[in-house]
Amino acid sequence: MAKSYTLLETLDYLLDSSETESCLEDTEADDSEPEDCNPPEENTGLEEESDEEYEEADADQTFESKNGKISWTTSPQPTFVCGTYMGVYRPNNEALSSLWEAETGRAIFRAVMSLRRFRRLPKVIRFDDRATRPARRESDKLAPIRDVWNLWVERLPLMCNPGLDITVDECLVPFRGRCSFKQYMPSKPAKYGIKIWAACDARTSYAWNMQVYTGKPKGGQPERNQGMRVVLDLTTGLQGHTVTCDNFFTSYALGQELLRRKLTMVGTVRKNKPELPPALLTTRDRVCFSSIFAFTETHSVVSHCPKRGKNVLLMSTCHKDAKVSDREDKKPDVMLDYNRCKGGVDNLDKMVASYSCKRKTNRWPMVVFSTILDVSAINAFVVWREVNPSWERGNNFKRRLFLEELGKALVSPHMERRKSLPHAPASVAVLKRKQDSSNSPGPSTEPPSSKRKRCQVCPLAKDSKTDKQCANCKRAICVAHTVYLCQMCVD
Repeated sequence: MAKSYTLLETLDYLLDSSETESCLEDTEADDSEPEDCNPPEENTGLEEESDEEYEEADADQTFESKNGKISWTTSPQPTFVCGTYMGVYRPNNEALSSLWEAETGRAIFRAVMSLRRFRRLPKVIRFDDRATRPARRESDKLAPIRDVWNLWVERLPLMCNPGLDITVDECLVPFRGRCSFKQYMPSKPAKYGIKIWAACDARTSYAWNMQVYTGKPKGGQPERNQGMRVVLDLTTGLQGHTVTCDNFFTSYALGQELLRRKLTMVGTVRKNKPELPPALLTTRDRVCFSSIFAFTETHSVVSHCPKRGKNVLLMSTCHKDAKVSDREDKKPDVMLDYNRCKGGVDNLDKMVASYSCKRKTNRWPMVVFSTILDVSAINAFVVWREVNPSWERGNNFKRRLFLEELGKALVSPHMERRKSLPHAPASVAVLKRKQDSSNSPGPSTEPPSSKRKRCQVCPLAKDSKTDKQCANCKRAICVAHTVYLCQMCVD
């Protein structure tokens, strides 16, 4: 019977053992082929251009919603969120043999571990107990990595307090292998992958909460009001913030529930919502750059016409007036605030794509685990910048420098205790420097003495004076008794 290895035991074996044991068995239960799903169409943006003149909309009118349950007025009412080191070099499309090549590769990789061991990592890593996986998989499609994912998500809110503006949106992790909840999103560059709901700080893109979308349950019905449920789940624990989301999430009921939780909402809204008054949906005889506002005691809706024959609808629970900017396009303030905060999750996607530790794999748990590493590195960078705002001020590549330092800190413990030496001289030099620096004694607390001492090896009659001392015993020695060793010969 084959021995079962936990994640910690596997990592300890791969990083610490110097033996050349055979690889562990690599058998992964197949997932069923995914069914393509078409998510709701994304909002294409609010930036439009036109040369028509702007006219104020009529005021003090009353509108009824299509379902007849909500009355809107046009005047305001009185009440008022080692792979890390490899990601620095962007090696996603570079062969591993090229990274570990003795002459043209990077010495740091050989100094950390051999290519054989690195290739073995994705084959043997497991994130759960495979003996109990089939039973857990019946009710949870994310069972192979659910425990690790939950532990990681629980720690995200503990590291940083987000700003007042939180962005909720979806991101797609590229993956084309076998996965029962793989999604097809034609609006995304990767098209196929694993969809993750995310709540991020709008200014820094700190990932405050994330949730993997695993599709509808086996034999179950499609989820109703999914957008509302996702926003409420991701913003649990927040108070006093403004949630920005697109038209997949925004609804009148969501705004009411967020207000009960002491949160406000800003977002685009779809035109098929029954709570919207028909007067805001029509574009006939609308002047370009015109805006029509409607208000209830808790909500405000604006219909902005960026060009002839088209209008954009936004709903807000934090804007209580019909204020319009002085810009040429006469955009209302609610639209400017939405445009300012809507890119929090998209910016997180962009940063993950810039420096990523992902490698090509057919195992979707490894893709999720790589996403955990990438997002964790971004969150660590955000926290570091907030704590040290003057660090590397003026540099345009701060994140690259931070990832280099982070990677060195992660691999240094293994390099210091590694016993076997790599074959490449450059990698040997890197490893020796790290081990020598860790074994060298700390700086002396005594002030340096400028007084020359007598050599402890030469006869007293010679009275040979020197300012040098032995690195081990600290005895004074002259040049005649000094031995020089290269890095290859240092023990």
